[in-house]
Amino acid sequence: MKKAFSSDLMARIKMIQGENFVTVENTKNLTNQELIQLIPYLMRKSSIKTCKNVNILVDSQCSKEVVSLLKDNDFMLHDENVTVHKALNESSNMQGGFKLKDLHDLSTAEFKKVWEASMEGSLNSPSSLNIDEQMRSVEVELGPNYKKSCMIAYENEAPIGVTMPHIEPGTLEEGRIFYFGILPSERGKGKSKLLHQQSLEILKKDFKASYYIGSTGHNNLPMLKTFQNNGCTVIERNKVFKRKN
Repeated sequence: MKKAFSSDLMARIKMIQGENFVTVENTKNLTNQELIQLIPYLMRKSSIKTCKNVNILVDSQCSKEVVSLLKDNDFMLHDENVTVHKALNESSNMQGGFKLKDLHDLSTAEFKKVWEASMEGSLNSPSSLNIDEQMRSVEVELGPNYKKSCMIAYENEAPIGVTMPHIEPGTLEEGRIFYFGILPSERGKGKSKLLHQQSLEILKKDFKASYYIGSTGHNNLPMLKTFQNNGCTVIERNKVFKRKN
């Protein structure tokens, strides 16, 4: 009986598994008591036991018992994420935009170089993965069409940032952006709003997404402002717990 109950809990959460990371999401669907039952069950799974990078997202209002249990299992509070939603069915009057190239027109080395540069000085908590591991995660998570999602934005032939729009695996219409970043020298010039708006258009027109889900760290005020400027609504706030290696 206990195992069946655990399976039911597993069906209500989302586990994103890459080559060397596991992220557990959608725990908002569980009560605190169910979370307390689920965490030890997860910790016994071999895929989690042996994984180098494990993250669990829990509602920012979760109980002290849940936090204590996570800490007992060697998890530390890493960040707090804000998740937003936007319906993509309304028409847009967007004019212009940046020139975009994806991995069909770029070398992987060039893309990684600009992607890594766009992470410099980010207000989000840094990833535990290096750039090669992150690139591999994109390939594993997004599958064979990942090249279409890895884009550099250019202005007057010079790169200004990266955007990685895609359909969330396992869904047909949920648009996401795997990573979005502006180069440090181009920040504070209103380019984030325009590139994000352009990315939403791509999700709607090229990827056929009907809605967008985005998230960023609660300290990343410029990105939160970009979400707000482009009509996104906050739907969740989650604490991100990362297991100590």
